[in-house]
Amino acid sequence: MMPKKARDGTDTWGLLEYLYGPGKRDEHVDAHMVASWGDPYVEDPARSPTMTISDLALMLDAPVHALLGRKPAKHVYHVAVRNAPEDRLLTDAEWARVAREMMHASGIAPHGDDQGCRWVAIRHADDHIHIVATQARQDGRQPRLRRDIPKMHEVARRFEAEFGLRRLTHGDGTARKWPKTGEQEKADRRQLAEPVRETLQRTVREAAAAAVSDADFYARLAAAGVRVKQRVAPDGNITGYSVAMPGDRDAGQAAVWFPGARLAPDLSLPRVRERWRRGTAVVAVAPAEMWREAERRVRAAAEHLGAGGLREGAGDVAALGDLIVVAAVVSPRMVRGQIREAAYEYERASRAPGDRALEGQARALYRESAYLLSRSAAVAGRGSDTVAALGFLVALVAAVEASRRWHEAQEHRAQTRASGTAGRLLREAVEVTAGAAAARGGRARPGRPSGRSGGPRRAAGAGERPMAGVLQQAVPDHAVTVLADPAWPALRRRLVAVEKAGEDPVGVLAVVAARRELGSAGSVAEVLTWRLYGWQQERGLAASAPGKGSSPKSGGGGSGAGRTAGKPGPSRPRGDEQRRGPRRSR
Repeated sequence: MMPKKARDGTDTWGLLEYLYGPGKRDEHVDAHMVASWGDPYVEDPARSPTMTISDLALMLDAPVHALLGRKPAKHVYHVAVRNAPEDRLLTDAEWARVAREMMHASGIAPHGDDQGCRWVAIRHADDHIHIVATQARQDGRQPRLRRDIPKMHEVARRFEAEFGLRRLTHGDGTARKWPKTGEQEKADRRQLAEPVRETLQRTVREAAAAAVSDADFYARLAAAGVRVKQRVAPDGNITGYSVAMPGDRDAGQAAVWFPGARLAPDLSLPRVRERWRRGTAVVAVAPAEMWREAERRVRAAAEHLGAGGLREGAGDVAALGDLIVVAAVVSPRMVRGQIREAAYEYERASRAPGDRALEGQARALYRESAYLLSRSAAVAGRGSDTVAALGFLVALVAAVEASRRWHEAQEHRAQTRASGTAGRLLREAVEVTAGAAAARGGRARPGRPSGRSGGPRRAAGAGERPMAGVLQQAVPDHAVTVLADPAWPALRRRLVAVEKAGEDPVGVLAVVAARRELGSAGSVAEVLTWRLYGWQQERGLAASAPGKGSSPKSGGGGSGAGRTAGKPGPSRPRGDEQRRGPRRSR
């Protein structure tokens, strides 16, 4: 349950007219009042022949006109309370309870105070209500609305437990800054893959994660095609910065600037500078050795994460977040989408509540690894070897799991979930990479003719060969489990595709299964699906231009997958679409 406060307004009648009307973005159905300040004596304009919307607006505004002294410039108070799509539908009586408790917690209308502000709760959809109030008490005074939104969130957490709804996390100041409705609408009009705020968030984070100084940070932003404006204090010191995308303008044709702190809590200039305050010294290595050197540091860091206490652990997970961001930029193209999505999901986990220390040993190792990858990849032209990166990705999975355990021990619920999601995405990338390594290092025997004659082999159609038999021959120890797995149909489609390509599915499946152990996999079927995808990509890339491979169209999640089988790709693509121009599809 999510209470969201809109900006204060001046037009009570206009807001009511909209809420009772057909709507603009969402269709309003059966708009009606579920509760009000004067139950049961305030009639509903939607169901009363004598009450109109204008009458209701006049009743709500009456105390405003009777205020003693100065009146508020914007007196209309508007809060929407929305449930998650998967939540059960609440009754009108339950929504009425929610509205009364929200108004009590906010200070608009405390329980037992018959002189509180006037308010109404309107429901025009199954999953949410709108509460409209006027900020004027009936005794001629103005209400005290101190920390109204945090208090309403506390009420929402109680109702989530009582009603059996999706449990959200109480705000801890670490959530990302989401695009506003107008920003999303603007992106839709311009046919952009995402709102400008999202593009700038990712671009600034990538620059900050790899930079080693202020000058390097600003140079990276400029190289990424982002406009930068620095805030200079009277003494000449730079105290902040703002960024804008070229061509992004408001209604007055002025550039739309975003200060770093408005992009994310850890992208303000002081927090960005923390990354290189202590300096990073890394011995230069050959590009071919960068993954091995980074792997060694990451494995060592996972053992020290959070060992120095809460503040040191907060600095460690922040540096790990930067490392994943850099890894997403320089990773092999085959798995870049999954690692980029993992970086996106881990962002919340990189921000622990409270202060953080920058002296931790794990933090230093993660920073060294990020520096090493960004510098070595630049020298090598980012021609990352998929097979060489496998060990590093396995170490990165272990590091993220260590951060998940640390967050869990500190009872950081949101960060624990973010770490778990990022870990699943990275495990998917590991399995794809393992499949590619198997394709490069092991050779399965070619497919055998499907008939008795020795003539040329034709591609087998789906169903011509029982793939359950293929499974039993290739991985007999896991065949029963895989056949009962919901992801088996996706794996079967992969095996059919392998056979159609002229390979023996038994041999290919045996090779990819032997590449890494399967005992710890949450879903062996999904793991094998991802490995077969990596195999196919590696073989396909060998016969075509690099970068032409596409993401899998079927399969499952990673070894602990929580995603829907058959849709393993990232849920929101993260790339350079904004810089290349309008998207071709949404």
